[in-house]
Amino acid sequence: RNGEQLGIICEDNEYDFRLQEIRDMKEILVIKPGDEILVECNFQTLDRSGITFVSLFFYLQIFHCF
Repeated sequence: RNGEQLGIICEDNEYDFRLQEIRDMKEILVIKPGDEILVECNFQTLDRSGITFVSLFFYLQIFHCF
């Protein structure tokens, strides 16, 4: 807000795509006009020898969190 990050809303370093669940927030989060939400997804692909393709559906499902 106003060029300053307020904090991490949710972090899940053990996310399992096969187990999708809703996370209850511990407190109410107020999002104001002009605020930005950054969603990061990291994929571990070092064990693959070829290109990893990800579908648009996958991204829509992941980024539908807010």
